Amino acid sequence: MSSTAFSLGTYITRNISTPCSSNRPVINNFDATALRFKSQQQKSSSCEHQLVQAANEKPTLCTRREVIGFGFSIALLDAICQPQPASAAEATPCELTLSPSGLAFCDKVVGYGPQAVKGQLIKAHYVGKLENGKVFDSSYNRGKPLTFRVGAGEVIKGWDLGILGGEGVPPMLAGGKRTLKLPPELGYGMRGAGCKGGSCIIPPESVLLFDVEFIGKA
Repeated sequence: MSSTAFSLGTYITRNISTPCSSNRPVINNFDATALRFKSQQQKSSSCEHQLVQAANEKPTLCTRREVIGFGFSIALLDAICQPQPASAAEATPCELTLSPSGLAFCDKVVGYGPQAVKGQLIKAHYVGKLENGKVFDSSYNRGKPLTFRVGAGEVIKGWDLGILGGEGVPPMLAGGKRTLKLPPELGYGMRGAGCKGGSCIIPPESVLLFDVEFIGKA
């Protein structure tokens, strides 16, 4: 018989010759086909049962120690390949460069935008500290950057010089973050600032530290 007929379970009429005997039953073509097909169904059913049983079993591919080791390796690789955030760069110690004007500066993040132009209205965030590290002002705490005309004398001289550049200081680019160290003559000098009742927020002749973020033009 055709093997294709058996594999598809199709009945094909065909005569089967059997020895003539009154004691042996004659098997017609339908019976032979049905028996063969039934046999294949049983075989298929057996295979499906084995597949289902194998799927339900939970294979143990590696030991617990190997799994932990593999997971640790993946986590370590991911940590190495991930780009470092800007905050990590800011946390890196910054070596100040002293310019001829007495202003010291260090770029924590170099900007990507245009530099400021003298007289331009710009926005900048900042944190102001005394030399002992005490914070006396922060625009971040107010939630609003400082807006002013750079180079127009609206802020202390050290700020104009530190953002616009000049006298050995490169100009800041928008998006940049820079630390400035101002000597008294580029800050509030002998008068100090925020003085009341003999006490000053910024004492006279103070060296000031500013972390400045130049956002861009306003």
